[in-house]
Amino acid sequence: MLIGINVAVFLVINVSGKFESWFNKTEYISAYADEYLSLPSNLHELLIRFWTPVTYMFMHAGVLHILFNMLFLYWFGQIFEEFLGKKRTIGLYLLGGLAGGVLFVIAFNLLPLFTYAKQISHVVGASASIMAVVVAAATVAPDYSINLIIIGPVKIKWIAIFYVVVGFLTATGPNAGGQIAHLGGALIGFIYIKQLQRGNDWITNISGIFKRKSKLKVVSTNHDRNLTAIPRQDEVDAVLDKISKTGYDSLNKHEKEVLFRASKHEEEI
Repeated sequence: MLIGINVAVFLVINVSGKFESWFNKTEYISAYADEYLSLPSNLHELLIRFWTPVTYMFMHAGVLHILFNMLFLYWFGQIFEEFLGKKRTIGLYLLGGLAGGVLFVIAFNLLPLFTYAKQISHVVGASASIMAVVVAAATVAPDYSINLIIIGPVKIKWIAIFYVVVGFLTATGPNAGGQIAHLGGALIGFIYIKQLQRGNDWITNISGIFKRKSKLKVVSTNHDRNLTAIPRQDEVDAVLDKISKTGYDSLNKHEKEVLFRASKHEEEI
């Protein structure tokens, strides 16, 4: 769904803009999209375009920009969803994008380096959202390996560390705003998993505000292998804690079933 939204927004803006260019020298559609949907660092502009902290995370600057972002979202989104379910993937994408946008605006308005750039700077892209998912996946399952072309199997914790370090080292370069937003997304992804391991699920708690809660909740105390039973939160927390310490491969069959049932329950809510 997230990939579909990003691709649809990109195609609508760019395909219509291409048709427009056949008749006009200036592509007004693309120009207005950049002006009204990208996230500005200028606080006055941000106040009158208050929707941009959400819209910017579905915008992209070109074909390669969206291609690599969507590939990373597909790869790491699958890993994250395997452990924690679809609802948390969507929630973390939005949370990471908002965190990246907030850090971008704060940095450009407080750091002397950006005194002049803050008046005209904008940021677009899903990178902050995706960095949240990447770092969260690497935090919950650091020893999970994926095969990279030429290099071979690599643990995802090293991939996450690499991109965070690169983002930090290039945060004063020509794409400083984008790299700062990446770091904001990465930070919230790490904090979210650490809080989740302590029993604080920000995403579920926020979504729960808008749902009608039942007056009675019956919790089974037996520990059978019934795949339809909803696991207790303390069981899920224990499994996540074990993954964080020793990796997914250390789980036994019962623990994997607990994780699977928790994931399925989150998708059905």
